[in-house]
Amino acid sequence: MKIKTLVLICLFFLLLPIILFAQENVEQKEEEIFKAKVVEILDQKTITRDDGSVSIQQKLKLKGLEGNRKDKEIIFDGTEFDVLSAGEYKIDDKVLVNYSPGPEGEDNFYVIGYSRTNPIYWLVFLFALVVIAIGRLKGFRALIVLLLTFLIILKFIIPKILSGGDPLFISIIGSFFVLILSVYITEGFKRTSTISIFAILISLIITGLLSVWFSAITKLTGFASEESMFLVGITGGDINIKGLLLAGIIIGALGVLDDVIISQVALVKELKISNSGLSKYQLYKQAMRVGVSHLSSMVNTLFLAYAGASLPLLILFSVKQPPFLTFNRVLDNEMIATEIVRTVTGSIGLVLAVPIATFLAVQFINKKITKN
Repeated sequence: MKIKTLVLICLFFLLLPIILFAQENVEQKEEEIFKAKVVEILDQKTITRDDGSVSIQQKLKLKGLEGNRKDKEIIFDGTEFDVLSAGEYKIDDKVLVNYSPGPEGEDNFYVIGYSRTNPIYWLVFLFALVVIAIGRLKGFRALIVLLLTFLIILKFIIPKILSGGDPLFISIIGSFFVLILSVYITEGFKRTSTISIFAILISLIITGLLSVWFSAITKLTGFASEESMFLVGITGGDINIKGLLLAGIIIGALGVLDDVIISQVALVKELKISNSGLSKYQLYKQAMRVGVSHLSSMVNTLFLAYAGASLPLLILFSVKQPPFLTFNRVLDNEMIATEIVRTVTGSIGLVLAVPIATFLAVQFINKKITKN
């Protein structure tokens, strides 16, 4: 028994270095992305590609700024290959570095782009400062709503979708909470706020039904973008991509409906205050005149927002290269069809929101409310 124990102990100590070495290799084989600073430009050259475009290639000495790479010097040699999106880095620029081990255990570092967190934080701070300076207390409330909306999307909608929940159902529930919080926090607990919530909810339901219907008619799959393919790959196909497409339409429409409907309800209230002798029909007619003017600009705003986000795609399809030689061929492409369905269904919901909000406000805003 003692001999067996002695043998096992000897084997353990003999194998211990191998085990530790294997663990060390496992740790080294893990890829990571970390922030670094450019401390020196070791080499730089300019090349001209076959198409006439110019590329700047650099060899950089970097210093890690976080994690296990903090304060460690790293050499990145970008002169060995040509990357279309490579930037011209300067000393003290903060960059993101991807580390990956080579087949023989060597360290490979690759600069994937600038670190943009600090400028973004300053931009957000400036945005908050301007909103509070102009909007005062109401602006501060709007920032709280923005934060809560972000948390609902990040902590409720996205995790539920990733866990296998139906994206459309989850987004509707999340949008409902966003709707209640945004209206009551910014506008207060008033009847006009409740009227706005019901008007937005009705318009949102109409938009959702239209998006479901036209997505089915146009046979959209949701796989038009590379992001969808990548998402399916990393989640193993557990996410309903078509439902995710519909969810995006719902969430995108909510913000625009919010603005139009609250403005329209407030307009009806002010008209009622300025002339309490107006009949409901007269009040509706006058409010709709202003609402239609507001509506015209909002529909164009919605289109421009989607067009701006899809501008590279629109340019790509405007060069008239096969298979996009005719207008109908462009429309047949799912990427373009998706954006059209998204824009038009959202616009229809927006158009219908004005008479719905005006009608509800005219019916339920009375003299007692206008005095408050």
